[in-house]
Amino acid sequence: MPPLPAPPLPGRSTAGRDADGAGERAGAGAGATGWTVLVPIKPLADAKTRLRGAVDADLHADLVLAMARDTVAAALACPDVATVAVVTGEPAVAAAVGAQGAVVVPEPAAPDAARTAGGLNAALAHGAAAVGDGWVAAMPADLPALRPAELAAALRTARAAGRPGYVADADGTGTVLLTAVPGTSLRPRFGPGSAEAHARGGAATFGGDWPSLRRDVDTPDDLGAAAALGLGEHTAFLMNAVR
Repeated sequence: MPPLPAPPLPGRSTAGRDADGAGERAGAGAGATGWTVLVPIKPLADAKTRLRGAVDADLHADLVLAMARDTVAAALACPDVATVAVVTGEPAVAAAVGAQGAVVVPEPAAPDAARTAGGLNAALAHGAAAVGDGWVAAMPADLPALRPAELAAALRTARAAGRPGYVADADGTGTVLLTAVPGTSLRPRFGPGSAEAHARGGAATFGGDWPSLRRDVDTPDDLGAAAALGLGEHTAFLMNAVR
């Protein structure tokens, strides 16, 4: 099947920026005290292996990118977010999210073994170093049902706590949001059992009625649960096209 056409980009800007423009973006929207949200995105061909089968094999990368674009779009639309910084080494991803208005932090080239060993945590550490100190959050790129209001509520909970913390996924074992406050560093421990790992590392647990934030997508069943909440524009477009 040939690649599907993409729906219009709804982002804040028609021109992408790299990490050198992060300061400019931080002054927009929520202002200098707003959050910087880091979103690491793996090479599309390697991402979301457990999601394979949700669409035809030749559309798997399109689905992964669509979910990432919806995650980025929701973060950009969140009133508490000043900057969305996407850490990626893939040009197609950089072009797509840059067109939406995200800052692109290029991921350093690394041998496949090193990339696998470091994974998202290494990408997030690189992104955190690029954006500097402040109100910094990290979330995965697999939240296609995310609502800006729920992200805002979670970030306000984190700000009120005044300490690093995390939000667990719908299953209670993974992590969908990790936060740092000024004067602290982001300490990502993503991977199996990351919620417990973040708690052991001293992060506070933030709870709330945030179903779209908690609904990460790793499997076809997860995608169905996200669809029940309401998929974002890009993922919905793709899924409707393949029915």
